[in-house]
Amino acid sequence: MSDPVHLRRWRMVLGRYAERNLPGTGMTREQQRTDRALDYLYAREMERRGLRRDKRGANRFGSMDPSNLTALGWLGELRALFPQSVYETVQAHAIDNLGMTELLSDPGVPDALEPNKDLLKALIAYKGGADPAMREKIREITRTVVDEIVKRLKPKVENALAGRPNRFRRSQIKSMQTFDWQATIRDNLKNWDAERQVIIADRLRFHGRSRRRLPWTIILCVDQSGSMLSSTIYAAVMASILTSLPAVDVKLIVFDTAIVDLTSEAHDPVEVLMAVQLGGGTDIASAMEYCERLITQPTRTVFVLISDF
Repeated sequence: MSDPVHLRRWRMVLGRYAERNLPGTGMTREQQRTDRALDYLYAREMERRGLRRDKRGANRFGSMDPSNLTALGWLGELRALFPQSVYETVQAHAIDNLGMTELLSDPGVPDALEPNKDLLKALIAYKGGADPAMREKIREITRTVVDEIVKRLKPKVENALAGRPNRFRRSQIKSMQTFDWQATIRDNLKNWDAERQVIIADRLRFHGRSRRRLPWTIILCVDQSGSMLSSTIYAAVMASILTSLPAVDVKLIVFDTAIVDLTSEAHDPVEVLMAVQLGGGTDIASAMEYCERLITQPTRTVFVLISDF
């Protein structure tokens, strides 16, 4: 451990509480900024364990002391110092793991937060204690994150349920699953390159798909206890995608020790997520009894229970 580079890294990983045992690591001005930004958040966890900030160490950097940072200024430092992936991870730690609710009490902070799934989980858990203005900000962030998830998932779901390939129908949707290599070769024979012995394909052909009509009722029964938040987000998104499919009747039920029927909101995942309560109990039996009453054609019903039990 005589390498000064390694010493500096360990000092920054362990925080200012390691200063006494790792003195004189010679941090640069940029490293001091990084140390201050990390200390602003993670020193709180050490304080929870009973450790006190070393005021003498705090004065060592003068104006670089973490206490001089505001929540909004701290986010700006994170964005300037770290890659995007690290920035998103640390902001989620701040709200979710370490309870920095002052991040959400400052009206200017939500605009500086980077929308992503981890942040969404923290905001959904916090929304019950938010004032009306903050709830509207949470709704906006929820919409941004949900739209991105829908954009990624919807084509896959629609493709899986669209039916078998129809070689008599052409499609503008291009994927290897629908690539018609025979028609592509036939249409490009005129582009045969005798010298290179290859066909230059300037027109690619793809099969369409036979539209499958699904006369199904799909019942999504989702545990909304606190540990199920990630699954609840994806269940809300899937419900909205399934609702948009033809001939599919979607029922969306969320439960803890109480049961809430959100079928009327199933088309809008944002409204679903703003409605969930994130309770603590898990009464699966009562939820299943309720869902059983919704089944009118058992052979045409898919019942999905989502829970960690």
